[in-house]
Amino acid sequence: MRAALAGAILLTALSWRASAQTAPAVAVAGRIPESAADAPRPAPRLADGHPDLGNGKGSWNPRVMANLSGLGDPNRSRVERIVDVPFHPWAKAVYDERHADLQKPDPESRCLPPGIPRMMATPFPFQIFQLSDRVLFVFEGGAHVWRAIYTDGRPHPKDPNPSFLGDSVGHWEGDTLVIETTNFKRWGLDDYFYTNPNEYRMHSDALKTIERISWKNAKTISYNLTIDDPKICTAAWSQPFEIAAKPEWDAAGLYEYVCEENNRCPGGKCTGK
Repeated sequence: MRAALAGAILLTALSWRASAQTAPAVAVAGRIPESAADAPRPAPRLADGHPDLGNGKGSWNPRVMANLSGLGDPNRSRVERIVDVPFHPWAKAVYDERHADLQKPDPESRCLPPGIPRMMATPFPFQIFQLSDRVLFVFEGGAHVWRAIYTDGRPHPKDPNPSFLGDSVGHWEGDTLVIETTNFKRWGLDDYFYTNPNEYRMHSDALKTIERISWKNAKTISYNLTIDDPKICTAAWSQPFEIAAKPEWDAAGLYEYVCEENNRCPGGKCTGK
């Protein structure tokens, strides 16, 4: 089972495929050593001149990111730096409450999509496909979901239909794809535990994420996440990390992932067996 900390803010994820094939752990605040073969190099480009973030084809696999702030076990929180998340005091109390029993609040314990940013830091592979007006992310994990990042200049909808992964619009700043996501669905688990339909416990209705993605080399894309939720935190906070390519998985492609098929904790109530 994969366990989450505070919904879209902090996250935990574990995968048999990741645990078997990810690189050795590094120091909590240390960067992964860079060899000469992994040095930055010109990105492959599409006909429109933008970098081909999908590298033509292939799978990308996030490292194990048990907690985006870097707290907890460093072997399962392989972050670039430790972040003191600037919670409002009441929000920190909610985080501590949820952290005490992750089986209860984790959306994946009920086979719900893990949301953003967790989807980008869950160690299941994903693939990137670029069209002239959008960039598509297709994920193996998280109930086999996808994201469409529109890059045609459209704004967020004025009357949105909130969703687990939110509404994403993007633009290019040089060779960097910048993605702004808003309109996140009120966390479904709140309905099980709280009676006020306007009360947000995992994140607020003001949550916005900014992602900056750039091609580093054939083995790596650089990813920088900013979380801005003024009702939860006193200031926005960021975490950069790198996402590795897994060309050896290309032949098999993405596996079918059906959470409910082998769910041994119905309703999130695990027996420990």
